Amino acid sequence: MMLLLISVLPVIIILIYIYYKDKYEKEPLGLLLKAFLGGILSAVATLLLFLPFNDFGMEADNIVAGALIKAFGWAAVPEEALKFIFLYWIIWKNHNFNEYYDGIVYAVSVSLGFACLENVLYVTQHGITVGITRAFLSVPAHALFGVAMGYYLSLARFTHTNTSLNLFKSLFYAILLHGIYDFLIFLFADSAGYSPLLSLALVIVFFIFVAVLWRSGLRKINRHIQLSVFRG
Repeated sequence: MMLLLISVLPVIIILIYIYYKDKYEKEPLGLLLKAFLGGILSAVATLLLFLPFNDFGMEADNIVAGALIKAFGWAAVPEEALKFIFLYWIIWKNHNFNEYYDGIVYAVSVSLGFACLENVLYVTQHGITVGITRAFLSVPAHALFGVAMGYYLSLARFTHTNTSLNLFKSLFYAILLHGIYDFLIFLFADSAGYSPLLSLALVIVFFIFVAVLWRSGLRKINRHIQLSVFRG
């Protein structure tokens, strides 16, 4: 029970935060639940479609190439692509998608649905320490990848120019941010024992990247909130 709580609680906290940041016209809970369930389904689809290929990249010639293959090939590309497909399918033509911040709300809901199932699987297998670590790092990271995806999805929907380009950016930046995040983790794990200085440098770079990710994500949230058509 404790492991399940640790797995789910950070997801709930971030969902509540994102929901109440919507000051002017909150989204219907039924549609948010549909987006969240879409995220869970995207995680299931990722497991079914790409798990057989998870050994690909294990025999890479060097640790950098191996980390890149795992970060982008195993994780970022398939995960963000499937999240994007479910997000687009659920909300693109829905009449409730009617202001800029909505794209972020729904994208984060999809991302956290994915993160919720992933977190339950990781924490039940690896225990409470992994759960606590993921609560502060992996789960918020998934939400922030969702912020980037939703930010550009809203631009595609409401600016009426460069729609295709912004749809591309919606997926591309989510993949890029996710890939860099996982690349640094895989490279750190794969380089263990090479050099203490290298390990320290990777930890520093990782936390700098996380700080930049947070700063950029919060700015995107505030920018789209300010663009609300429902502001007085």
